[in-house]
Amino acid sequence: MALTLDLSTPEGRADLRPATKAEKQSLIGLSRDELAEALLALGVPERQARMRVRQLWHWLYVRGVSDFSQMFNISKDLRAQLDQHFTIARPEIIEEQISKDGTCKWLMRFPARGAGRPVDVETVYIPEEGRGTLCISSQVGCTLTCTFCHTGTQKLVRNLTPGEILDQLLVARDRLGDFPDADTPDGAIVPAEGRKVTNIVMMGMGEPLYNFENVKQALLIASDGEGLSLSKRRITLSTSGVVPEIYRTGEEIGVMLAISLHAVRDELRNELVPINKKYPLKELLDACRAYPGLSNARRITFEYVMLKGVNDSLDDARELVRLLKGIPAKINLIPFNPWPGSDYECSDWEQIEEFADLVNKAGYASPIRTPRGRDILAACGQLKSASERMKKADRLKLEAMMIAGHGE
Repeated sequence: MALTLDLSTPEGRADLRPATKAEKQSLIGLSRDELAEALLALGVPERQARMRVRQLWHWLYVRGVSDFSQMFNISKDLRAQLDQHFTIARPEIIEEQISKDGTCKWLMRFPARGAGRPVDVETVYIPEEGRGTLCISSQVGCTLTCTFCHTGTQKLVRNLTPGEILDQLLVARDRLGDFPDADTPDGAIVPAEGRKVTNIVMMGMGEPLYNFENVKQALLIASDGEGLSLSKRRITLSTSGVVPEIYRTGEEIGVMLAISLHAVRDELRNELVPINKKYPLKELLDACRAYPGLSNARRITFEYVMLKGVNDSLDDARELVRLLKGIPAKINLIPFNPWPGSDYECSDWEQIEEFADLVNKAGYASPIRTPRGRDILAACGQLKSASERMKKADRLKLEAMMIAGHGE
């Protein structure tokens, strides 16, 4: 059964480091040039700044330290100055849940910015054979109001900073023992060899391309070879179709692209994914065809949620094949994940298999995504943070029902 750790008490989160005071600027997420500027402002001589930046980068992104006192090759005086003016502390973990299938979900709280309030964000880790995928959020809430998506029912609160996006990766690596000299926690379900977090997907809360600059900076740091060192081929950015920023993503970030498609006709997609009214299917697919570096080894992933009686007919499958002609592509078929208040049902399994067979025979890989983390509301389309969430009693009742098998 699923496991929920109560981290609402000091005892429950004794090993977790809450963020320090909000007025301290975080060094996490700053570019090398920004780090150098921060050091120069502290009085570090310009001739030393480049060396100090290399040291900070190594401690933050290779060793994964979250306290300046652990940076042993930096003088005590400079460490004290850094600690006085900046922070590298992790966000507070409000709740950690572990699904019966090994999926982990963390609810993280980031401190207030300016006159705002602290915000909560959900991040999900999915262990699989030979790899571990981290689903990262880019916004608190979402503006897109896709009708099948639970996250879309939460209004946009604000964009996440580059540091807050990266913090989700750092917290996951902390909790999974994925930094040097760190132990994997007892009972953790992770890949048997190598890194615990091998892939990241920008598929959590929010539309990444409506927070382009911050997402860009975070992903360039995540893929930096002298730090976190994730291959750009193991980073996937998912968008609902912000066409102008798709072109920029290919040119300026260069990561793998996923498109939340979900319909093959503008009339239906206007309803399911309202951004389609601004960027209809032809414009979206033209942007996909122009994405740099496309090949059979570097395909675009099209996400297609299977909604019973809505978008799952064999005519829909044929039209999908026609639309994607000439685009190196993989189609992920996603059984709809239920959430409270949804008007949709998941397609029958036989219908999903027939749909997949037709697409496969046309030459496109069309795996049916195995639902993961449903019992802790961690599955695709289910994320919705405590910034606006159901009452805890109602959530626990729902989780108990799904654990019993009624939500499968």
